[in-house]
Amino acid sequence: MNKLYINRHIKIKNNSVFIDGKKDFFNEEENLLAFLKSTYKNYGIKYAKFFKMDALSKLGFLASELALIDNNKDLLPEQTALIFANSSSSLNTDFKYQKTINDVPSPSVFVYTLPNIVIGEICIRNMFRGETMFFVQDNFDAKFMCNYTKNIFENTDTKQTLLAWIEVSENNEYHVDMYLVSEDKSEIELNEINIKNKFEL
Repeated sequence: MNKLYINRHIKIKNNSVFIDGKKDFFNEEENLLAFLKSTYKNYGIKYAKFFKMDALSKLGFLASELALIDNNKDLLPEQTALIFANSSSSLNTDFKYQKTINDVPSPSVFVYTLPNIVIGEICIRNMFRGETMFFVQDNFDAKFMCNYTKNIFENTDTKQTLLAWIEVSENNEYHVDMYLVSEDKSEIELNEINIKNKFEL
């Protein structure tokens, strides 16, 4: 198969947004939701449904908006795939929902008690209908994620993929590394070493 390349890398961690390794935005706001809201406003994003999302979906949504900002490809809806992973599933929202059970269970919180809802939110926003998968792993497995991505390109009509590790812990610790991958040649080939190097920036 043709080689795959990382066309854009987004990292959001420690109150900072990095685009292709360079810090692009910082806000010392300690509250996670306040930080995500300030990031949303900083980049001039307009999407009212953002404010109804849980923290995991907001984090993934923001990363995807930045990953796709200059993406002008004329692709069919089924030609973009999303492959995500984390270690805590949707525990951040699960605990919040558990607290509502003691009073009146909240349907608006319950709807986010699956980690793959973040993928759904991104697909709805962009009208993607390609392959999707959300893995729950102990740690980020760069080799597995690269191999799975290559398999998607080999066996489906995929032309680009959003590959991501996206985490919001029960203690509101957060981290997303998102990679826009395609056959469009760039300086960075998709492989385990390059993914790890970017992940550890």
